Amino acid sequence: MNPKEPTAAPISNPDDRIKFSQLAAYGSGGIIPIALFNIAGILVGLMGNISLGLNAFWLGVILIIPRLWDAVSDPVIGHLSDNARTRWGRRRPFILVGGILVAVFFVLMWWIPKGDMVRVWFPSEAGYQWFQLSYILFTLLLFYTACTIFEIPHGALGMEMTSDYHERTRLFSAKSFVGNLFAMSTPWLFVLASMEIFKGTGGNEADGMRYVSIFIAAVLIPLSFWWFYSLREPGFKRVSQQKKTPFWNDMKHTASNRNFIMLTLTIFTLAMGFNFVILLGSYIPIFYVFGGDKVAGAYLLAINGTVWAITGLLAVFPLNWISPKFGKRNTLIIAIALMCLAQLSKIVCYNPSYPYLIVIPTILLSIGMLFFFTLGSSMVGDICDEDDLNTGTRTEGSFYSVFWWFIKMGTALSSFVAGALIVFTMFDQTQVTKVDDIQGSIREMRSKVQSWEGDSAFNFIDNDLYKKINVQHAEALKESKDYLIYLGKESHKWKNQSVSLGSELQKQKSDVLANAIVNTNSTIRELDKLNDPIKSILVQSEASQVQSVANEVVVLTLRTKLEKARVNAVELLLHLQVKTDETKKSKEHYIELMQNISEVNGMLANMDVSVPLGVLDKELSTIESKIVPLKKQTPFTLLMMRIVEIGLPLFLSIFSIFFVLRYSLTEKRSHEIKELLRIRNLERS
Repeated sequence: MNPKEPTAAPISNPDDRIKFSQLAAYGSGGIIPIALFNIAGILVGLMGNISLGLNAFWLGVILIIPRLWDAVSDPVIGHLSDNARTRWGRRRPFILVGGILVAVFFVLMWWIPKGDMVRVWFPSEAGYQWFQLSYILFTLLLFYTACTIFEIPHGALGMEMTSDYHERTRLFSAKSFVGNLFAMSTPWLFVLASMEIFKGTGGNEADGMRYVSIFIAAVLIPLSFWWFYSLREPGFKRVSQQKKTPFWNDMKHTASNRNFIMLTLTIFTLAMGFNFVILLGSYIPIFYVFGGDKVAGAYLLAINGTVWAITGLLAVFPLNWISPKFGKRNTLIIAIALMCLAQLSKIVCYNPSYPYLIVIPTILLSIGMLFFFTLGSSMVGDICDEDDLNTGTRTEGSFYSVFWWFIKMGTALSSFVAGALIVFTMFDQTQVTKVDDIQGSIREMRSKVQSWEGDSAFNFIDNDLYKKINVQHAEALKESKDYLIYLGKESHKWKNQSVSLGSELQKQKSDVLANAIVNTNSTIRELDKLNDPIKSILVQSEASQVQSVANEVVVLTLRTKLEKARVNAVELLLHLQVKTDETKKSKEHYIELMQNISEVNGMLANMDVSVPLGVLDKELSTIESKIVPLKKQTPFTLLMMRIVEIGLPLFLSIFSIFFVLRYSLTEKRSHEIKELLRIRNLERS
């Protein structure tokens, strides 16, 4: 590094100083590329794998396809933005439309069709999963296209709003600041999605995100109108007279700029490595630190994410001191060094005994990533000034679109590699989702038990109680009929599948399905018989009759949910038996899990839902406490996750230094370019 590189020159033109109102309006646009852009990549991959049970490798493939589409959409939007000539400027219309579309498609991508009544339309579980993967891919393409429509013109506008070398860094620092301010809440989205108020009693995080996403959209749409009406384009008057240029000429011209290529390759390798860390970093707290407890892991991730965001907020201030003192290129090298140190610290900070040590590498990484992402965008603006001096045209949209596409490709490649490596580490998402199914059934039963436990004496009988009995009866009847349809389809699939399992276990699955069909049919018949008694209690108020009918409704409601739990438990046992036969390295691990699920299986088989509700609640609580450890992954899987998560980003960080050292646009040269541009523009005016 060369710390003697000239420090910042004073702002010679008052118009180069960004007003606070413009700084706030532009900076708030960081919500989309900094927060939501990462949410889609991280939470879709995480929830798709551990909540929906989709294959991590194919999720990785799906996450990279929109980035390949970006290879087309990013430059096209950049070119269209450069050549737009509207009464509102050439950037602001894109910002308005893009912001609204981002809000709409962010909601849409979480409403993945699921449930027993959807699954029955597919001949196999694999067909159902391919349907879900296709839906995710389609909505991600829409969402990322909307992000492109917003972010490319928004980033290009930031380069035009000032020509001052360090004011430009200040402007993009504001974007990082506000983006990270919003990102402080985004790690808690996983926590919110895990709350019963959003996910429902028997749902999971993917269900919860459906409703959490609506709140995000409610924030984005008003902001989009604010950005449109408040932002200004100071250079549009001169640019409006600029001749429009062909698309391929712009792309060829952009790709021929050496400094731009070196800067882009630097950011690309860093983005690829550290977005890879973010993806795998969600698994390690849940499955290594907390042994599969997704609730505890979610809180640690949320706290860790908040620390990340707060650090990113505070890091803006030292960045605006260090960058003028050492120069942008040298500050970028400091950022890379911090990120390397963060990776090395994870060796001791990933510790189940002291889970919150994880905040140490988080702080270092947050500082480093804030530095290099902010500086990267600012340095592209400097390159555009150099290009303007050489060519006489401003094409910020083309430069920024190519730069941003490489950042997104780094994210996509990391998602793809992470998905492939999760498969390589033998992470068992099927085990996790099947345990979730059992847990969901048990929680639904406990919720019903606790809801009725306070009314069990029926000392106070009123219209609300009658209504509760009637509604519960209708819901129980619908649930039982829907589940019977699912069991019929599942039984048919099972008979037609060629499964290489022990005959005893295979027979056990068939018997469980057959028994569940018989029991569910019986439940439906008994619920139908209650139609007349329920109607009669609407006009009578004898406590004994009300109590009798209510008890029957409660028992029949719980009976169907118990059948679900029993079937899910046998399916998990079946899966663990297959894994035990397939693996040699982790046989003891799966044998231990099979012993645990066998115990749960026995408790479910012997459960009687007609016992007093207080007794039943205690039995369900005991079973629930034995379920979470069933998500524990093999020691081999956890070790390989940590090795890859620490090692690969470290290697890519070191490799990126090679590119940044070849970047030659110094601060001194940038100030010379600014002065030459000022003189030329004065002569032309």
